[in-house]
Amino acid sequence: MTDRSPGAGDVPARLTRRFLLLGTGSLMLSGCVSTPEPKPAPLPKPLPPVRPAMYDAMPQEPYDVPAVDVSQMAPEWWRSEVDYATDERPGTLVVETAQKYLYHVRPNGRAMRYGIGVGRDGFAWQGRAVIAYRRVWPRWTPPDSMVARQPELEPYSIANGGMDPSATNPMGARGLYIHQNGRDTIYRVHGTHQPWSIGRSISSGCIRLINQDIIHLHDNVRDGSPIVVRHDAAPDLVAMAG
Repeated sequence: MTDRSPGAGDVPARLTRRFLLLGTGSLMLSGCVSTPEPKPAPLPKPLPPVRPAMYDAMPQEPYDVPAVDVSQMAPEWWRSEVDYATDERPGTLVVETAQKYLYHVRPNGRAMRYGIGVGRDGFAWQGRAVIAYRRVWPRWTPPDSMVARQPELEPYSIANGGMDPSATNPMGARGLYIHQNGRDTIYRVHGTHQPWSIGRSISSGCIRLINQDIIHLHDNVRDGSPIVVRHDAAPDLVAMAG
């Protein structure tokens, strides 16, 4: 029987088992380490809407009418000609305060549609009347009831002659004056230099359009034109983008 003594190449069994256990543990540990995922690239910022030419600056006006910042006025409020089913005759203005639109009825089932800002609850008028007359760059004369609520407006009261026309006058570039049964309702369709206010209930009862739109409307409306203002759209009235 050969007597073998441990040589340099021999590894004791207990050491072999220890190395295997250590190796397996390392594999197990390495399997628990998650590989970090790269951060997703940030989404590109949406491009601002392209301003249509109809909302460019109007340097021919006597007061400043800058280009409309259309990032403050969603495209749904931009002026557009649409299909419009209504029994109102062409030339009539129809204001749907709930929709925040004013429609100028045209022949053949069409209308020019304008986005508007309307009066806050409790200040809005509705009914059937006429546009008695129109004014270019009108003065602003807040009614006495408004001055009573806001005494700081006293310098612009009716008694004091109102506020001179200007780029920031609350009446804007044009004014259409609503009369009912021969009397002034004190409500107006007028302009504004604040595009962010279109599509909102913000004014003290009047109907506001961005200045470029009220100029366009003013040029296409005649004195004596009917106007209908209602808070709820008629169920048989349909407007579709054309």
